[in-house]
Amino acid sequence: MNMTYTVLVFSSIMLQTISEWLWWEHLWLPVNVSWSDLEDREGRVYAKASQLYGALPCALCLLLVRYLFERYLATPLADVWGIRDRVRLTAEPNPILEKYFCSQGRVLSQADVRALCKKTSWPERRVQVWFRRRRNQERPGLRKRFCEASWRCVFYLFAFVGGVLALHDKPWFYNLKEVWAGFPKQSMLPSQYWYYLLEMGFYLSLLLSLTFDVKRKDFKEQVIHHIATLTLLSFSWISNYIRIGTLVMAIHDSSDILLEGAKVFNYAKWHQTANTMFVVFTVVFMVTRLVIFPFWLIHCTWVYPLDQFAPFFGYYFFNIMLLVLQVLHLYWAVLISRMVFKFIFSKLEGDDRSDEEEDDSDSPKEENHKLNHTNGSGVRGRANGH
Repeated sequence: MNMTYTVLVFSSIMLQTISEWLWWEHLWLPVNVSWSDLEDREGRVYAKASQLYGALPCALCLLLVRYLFERYLATPLADVWGIRDRVRLTAEPNPILEKYFCSQGRVLSQADVRALCKKTSWPERRVQVWFRRRRNQERPGLRKRFCEASWRCVFYLFAFVGGVLALHDKPWFYNLKEVWAGFPKQSMLPSQYWYYLLEMGFYLSLLLSLTFDVKRKDFKEQVIHHIATLTLLSFSWISNYIRIGTLVMAIHDSSDILLEGAKVFNYAKWHQTANTMFVVFTVVFMVTRLVIFPFWLIHCTWVYPLDQFAPFFGYYFFNIMLLVLQVLHLYWAVLISRMVFKFIFSKLEGDDRSDEEEDDSDSPKEENHKLNHTNGSGVRGRANGH
């Protein structure tokens, strides 16, 4: 009994110590500013860490809305536009090949093919065809990709329009020095609260749905991006970096609308429209992510705050997370540049982020080409520059 009591007391002390360290004012706030300064008073309302819990129910609601949207709006639209999944031949039952496919790998070397031929007593061609059909069974259909792109396009459109409406009459939208006027004692506006909650809920829903969304080659980069975004939004909320946070969100949403829209039209085989949107997307992406974001917004968070307060941990942490996003922007910019090169100098086909479906008659060269591509359809889907 005494031992149990001691453990409970020790655990309580440890949790209290961790909590005190986690909410240490010098981590989150400038010198000579305390949490008591950010308590609601005199008509001022400040962001509170407890409000971040609202992102989870918001994410779950968005997943429900997405399900309803894809089922009752995107799917009928796919029918109207004649978007159909290819008829896939099912791989015949074979326990030996199925075990190898699930446990050791989806792609075979020539030595693997010969070894499996001995185990199954099948000719090489039959083993290769089985693996092509089995890989096709794992790939999302065209309609699923169309529905997913439609949902993201609609969300980014509404989020961007909402962000512009929330920002268009604010002085810091036109003069970035106003972002830090009176920081951190800046009252939170209702429009900022709902904009943050919606964006955090959306990125959390993307993180929760990664397991059943279309898998792409930049899967790891997407996970890093979503986590970095949620971390940035959470930190900026707690530290009252809300003004710059809303600007960052609006900048990102502006190009994502065009990317997802281009994919939607590409799946519908409106290739001229898709190509035009892809060109516009490329221009907007390069301007917003490689010019405005680093030279205006990051400059705003690195330089202007020093006129107001001395650097502190939160200042460095926030800027480092912005640089993480910028590294991802550069990665996606390289992918987009490759697509533009192919768009100008060669025929655009395939998607570097998705698996193309394989035919039973594919030659080994064609098979390797398709396995080296990853999901979307057409080049417009290769870069997911959130």
